[in-house]
Amino acid sequence: MADNEQHANEINIELKEDIAQGIYSNLAIITHSTSEFVVDFVRIMPGVPKAEVKSRIILTPEHAKRLLYALKDNVAKFESINGSIKNIEGMGGQAVIPMNFGGPPAQA
Repeated sequence: MADNEQHANEINIELKEDIAQGIYSNLAIITHSTSEFVVDFVRIMPGVPKAEVKSRIILTPEHAKRLLYALKDNVAKFESINGSIKNIEGMGGQAVIPMNFGGPPAQA
């Protein structure tokens, strides 16, 4: 019976090839209402004043908190193997978007 209960809790998750390749994002914008969190994943490019939202994920508050804990756990595991991730902070502890990506400024 325990084996049947274990199989009843399994979820078969399908990962299609086009989704498995992923979409690169270097900025996430998070907004929320009383009932949901919206995470927009954006790709910004140096010297380009316009950025495009590449993907939008909508979560319930409960799932947003689960994601927060999962990210904390995975970052801790990553840092235990690879060392501390550099944190770029600006005024008020807010992360600063490095618009020049650490390289020289664009020139025309």
